[in-house]
Amino acid sequence: MRRGRGELEAASVRVRVRADTSSSLLGLGSSWRRTRPSGRNSAQSRRTHEGQSAMSWGTELWDQFDNLDKHTQWGIDFLDRYAKFVKERLEIEQNYAKQLRNLVKKYCPKRSKDEEPRFTSCLSFYGILNELNDYAGQREVVAEEMGHKVYGTLMKYSQDLKAERKHHLQEGRKAQQYLDHCWKQMDSSKKKFERECKEAEKSQITYERLDNDINATKSEVEKAKAQYYLRTHMADESKNEYAAQLQNFNAEQWKHFNNSIPHIFKNLQDMDQRRTVKLGETYRNFAEAERRVIPIISKCLEGMVSAAKAVDERRDSGIVVESFKSGFDPPGDFPFEDFSQNLSRTGSDGAISNTPKGERDGAPGPRPDPKHTMSKTKNKLWLFGKKPKAPSVEDYSHLPPEQRRKKLQQKIDELSSKLQIEMDQRDALNKMKDVYEKTPPMGDPNSLQPKISETICNMEKLRSEIHKYEGWLSEVEGKQASKDRRHSADNHHPTPQGRESPEGSYTEDTSQEHHTSHPHSSRPQPGQPSTDPHEFDDEFDDDDPLPVIGHCKALYSFDGQNEGTLVMAEDEVLYIIEEDKGDGWTRARKQSGEEGYVPTTYVEITMEKNCKGAVTYI
Repeated sequence: MRRGRGELEAASVRVRVRADTSSSLLGLGSSWRRTRPSGRNSAQSRRTHEGQSAMSWGTELWDQFDNLDKHTQWGIDFLDRYAKFVKERLEIEQNYAKQLRNLVKKYCPKRSKDEEPRFTSCLSFYGILNELNDYAGQREVVAEEMGHKVYGTLMKYSQDLKAERKHHLQEGRKAQQYLDHCWKQMDSSKKKFERECKEAEKSQITYERLDNDINATKSEVEKAKAQYYLRTHMADESKNEYAAQLQNFNAEQWKHFNNSIPHIFKNLQDMDQRRTVKLGETYRNFAEAERRVIPIISKCLEGMVSAAKAVDERRDSGIVVESFKSGFDPPGDFPFEDFSQNLSRTGSDGAISNTPKGERDGAPGPRPDPKHTMSKTKNKLWLFGKKPKAPSVEDYSHLPPEQRRKKLQQKIDELSSKLQIEMDQRDALNKMKDVYEKTPPMGDPNSLQPKISETICNMEKLRSEIHKYEGWLSEVEGKQASKDRRHSADNHHPTPQGRESPEGSYTEDTSQEHHTSHPHSSRPQPGQPSTDPHEFDDEFDDDDPLPVIGHCKALYSFDGQNEGTLVMAEDEVLYIIEEDKGDGWTRARKQSGEEGYVPTTYVEITMEKNCKGAVTYI
C-alpha cells in the first residue's frame, strides 16, 4: 500500500510538471499570436539604413492588408477618372473641329467655274477659310492622338491593373486562409490537450480517494488506477500533438509574415508604382499631342496672315473694271432742237435771238421728230439706269463688246481643250490599231475603226465650232480696232454731236450733220447706202502671199471636201505657210500655188530653221 502511494505521488508530480509545461506552452502560443516573430525585428533592423531609402510595403505594412486593398482600388479608380477626363477632352476637340469644318463649309459654298471669285479680298478670305479648315484638321489630329495614345492606353492598362490586383489579393487571401487553418488546427490540439489534462486530474483524484478508502475493494482500486494511467497516457499524446501543431503554426506564421505577405505586398507595390508611372507617361502624351501640332498650326496662322497681306485694293479695282467694262464710248452731247422756227418774228432784225448761229446763218433744216428723238434718248440713257435684259444668244451679241470678247475667248478655250482631248483619244486609238495590226492575237484592228471615225467626226465638229467662234471674235476685235482708229481720228476731226451711239455704231441723225457741215446737201434717200471712210477697214487684206516657213509630206490622202481645205495625195510634198494654232489644221501651199488647210495629223512637218515672216492668225 505504501509503495502504491509512492507511485501515486510520483505520478501526481509528473502530472503537475506536464500541467506547468502545458501552461507555459499556452503562454508561448498566445505570445506568438499577439506579436510578430522575433525574426521580424532583426529583419527590420537589417533593412534600416542611413539616408533616404525605398519603403517596402511587405516589411512596413505587414499588417495593413485591408488598407492596401482600399488604396490599390482608389488608384485604379483615379486612373479611370483621368481616362474619363481625357475622353471628354477629346470629345471637345472633335466637336470643335466639326464645328470649324461646318463653319468653313457654310461660308465657302460650292461655286461654278464662272462664279469663282477673283477679287483679292475674296481670295484672301477663302484662303483664310482653307487655313481654318486645315486648323480644324489639326484639332482632329489632337483628338485622334489623345484617343489612341492616352485614352485607349489608359483603358487597356486599367483592365490589366484590375486583373493583376485581383490576382494578388486572391493570393493574399489564400495565404491568410491557410494561416487561419493552421491556427485552427493548433487551437484544436491545444483545447484537446487541455481537456485531456483535466480528465487525467479527475482520474488521479478518484484513484487517490479509492486508494485511501479502507472500504474500497482491490478491484475498484485497480480499476481506478488503470483509468488514471490511461488518462495520463492520453494527456501525453495530446501534449505531443499540441506541441507539433504549435510548432507547425509558428513555422507557417513566420513564413506567412516573412515570405508570402512581403512578396504579395511587393507585387502590389510594384503594380501601384507602375500605375503612377503610366499616369505620368499619359500626362506627357497628353501634352505632346497638343505640342506636336503647334508647328502646323503656326503655319496655318502664318497662311492667314499671308492671305491678309495679299489683299490689294488696286487690283480689286482693276478687276471691277475688267468685269463690267462694256467697251462703249460715253454718249455725246444732245443737239439743240429749235421748236421756235415756225413762230412769226415780231422783233427787229437786231433783236437778240436764242437761235444758234449756225441755224440763223443757213437755211432752216427739217424739224426733228420728237418721238424719234426721245427714242434715241432712251437708248442712250440705259447706261445710267437698269440695263434691259436681253436673251442669251450663241454669239453673245447681246453683251457689250468687251464682255462679248471675253465670253467668246472663254468659249474658244473651252472648245480647244475638248478638241485636244479628242485628238489625244484619236492618237491613242491609232496607236492601239497599229499594235493590233502588228500583233493580231491582241485584237481586231477593224473593231477600232468605228470609234476612230466617231472621234474624227467629233474633232471636225469641234473645229467647225472653234472656227465659227473665232470668226465672231475676229469681228469683235476688228470693230474694236476700227473704233480705236475712229476715236484717234476724232481727236483731230471731231464727229458731229449725236453721231455715235452707245454701241459704237453711227446713228442716222443726218439732219444735224447736213445742217451744220453741209447746209446745201440733201438727206440721203432711203435704201441708199451711206459712205463711211472707216466702213471697210475690217475687210482690208494684204494681197502679198505668205512666206514659206517649212515643208511637209502627206502621210495619208485627204479629199478636202470642206471649204478652205486643200486636196492632197499620199506622199505629196507641200509648203507650210502657217503653223497649227491648236485647232488641228495647218495651212499649206502646193507647188502649183493653191493654198488651203490640211489636217496636221495627216502630214509630217519639217520646219525651216531661222525662218522669218511666219504668221499665225487668231
